[in-house]
Amino acid sequence: MERSLFYKDVVPFAAMIAAECATVGSNTGFKAATARGISYYVFTLYVCIIAATTLVPFAIIFHKSPELPPNKISFFFKIVCLSALGLSCQLLGNKGLEYSSPTLSSAISNLIPAFTFIMAVFFRMEKIDMKRSSSIVKIVGSAVSISGALVVVLYKGPIVISNPYSHGPKELGLYQNPPLGSSHPQPNWIMGGLCFVFQYLSNSFWYILQTQIIKIYPDEVSVVAVYYVIQAVLTAPICLIAETEISGWKLTNPISFLLILNSGLMGQSFVAAIHTWGLNLKGPVYVSSFRPLSIAIAAAMGAILLGDDLHLGSIIGAIIISIGFYGILWGKAKEEEWKELEGVCGLESSSKAPLLQYYRVEDA
Repeated sequence: MERSLFYKDVVPFAAMIAAECATVGSNTGFKAATARGISYYVFTLYVCIIAATTLVPFAIIFHKSPELPPNKISFFFKIVCLSALGLSCQLLGNKGLEYSSPTLSSAISNLIPAFTFIMAVFFRMEKIDMKRSSSIVKIVGSAVSISGALVVVLYKGPIVISNPYSHGPKELGLYQNPPLGSSHPQPNWIMGGLCFVFQYLSNSFWYILQTQIIKIYPDEVSVVAVYYVIQAVLTAPICLIAETEISGWKLTNPISFLLILNSGLMGQSFVAAIHTWGLNLKGPVYVSSFRPLSIAIAAAMGAILLGDDLHLGSIIGAIIISIGFYGILWGKAKEEEWKELEGVCGLESSSKAPLLQYYRVEDA
C-alpha cells in the first residue's frame, strides 16, 4: 500500500518538479548560448540530435516489446505529427526567448493547464457538466488564465526586482552581449509573448496526442526515442537551409557546447521522458499543473545567470494565470473525488440514490 502510494504520488510529484527545473535551465542555457553568438537554428538542430542520440540506446536496452497496434500506418503518422508539434514548440519557444526572456516564457507557460483542459474537452478526454460547480470553475479558470497571459504579453511595466548580480553573469561566463553585426533580433516583449502563446498552445496539443499514443503503445522510452529521431530528421533540412554559414555550425567555445549538451540531455531527453511517463500514469492535466513553479525558478536563474530584471507585468499576469490554473486544478480534484465515490459506493444502484443526492447538493 505504502509502496503503491509512493510510486503513484510521491515519485511523480518529485519528477515533475525536476522536469520544471530542467526546462527552465534549458531556456536559460539557450538565452546564454545565443547571446554568445550561436545561431538559433544551430542550437535547435544540435539539441534535437543530442536528444535522439541519447534516447535511442535507452530505448533498445529498456524496450518493453509490446505489440504494435493493428493500424501501423496511422500509429506512425501520429508519431510524425507529434514530432512536428515538438519541432514547432522548439522553434517558437527559442524565437520567443530571442525576443524576450526565460521569465516571460515561464509566466506564459501557465497557460498550458487552460489550453490542455480546453483541448481535453474537445477530444472528449474531459467531461463538462454545467450543473456541477467543478465544471464551472474549470471553465472560469481557463478564461482567467488566458486573460492573465494577455496582461503578461501586453503590459511589461516597471522593474520590480533589478538584477542584484550586475557583474555575476560576465564572471560566470554565461552571458555576453551579442557580437556586433549579429542577426539576433532586438528585444520585443509582445513578439516574444506571442511566440510563447503559440508554443504552449502546440505544447498542450502535444500532451493530448502523446497521451493517446501511449495508451495505444505503452512503451514510453521507445516512443520518445522514435519521436526525437523523426524530429531531428524534420529539423535538419529547415535549419540547414536557414543557416547557410558554415562557420556558424562550428562550436569553438566549450561553454556553448556544454549549454547545448545540457539542453539536449536535460531540457529535451529527460523532460520528454518524464512528461510521457507522467501522461501515462496521471494524465495531461496533472502534468501541466506544475507550470507555475517555473516562474520562481526562471526569475532566480535569469537574475543570476543572465542579468534579467523582473517586471511588474510578469508578476501581475503570473498571479492572474496562477489563480485560473488553481481553479482548473480544484475542479479536476473535485471530479476525481466524485469518480472515487462512484467506484466505492456503486452509485448506479438505486439503493445509493440518497447518497448520490447528498453529494450533488454538497457539490453545488
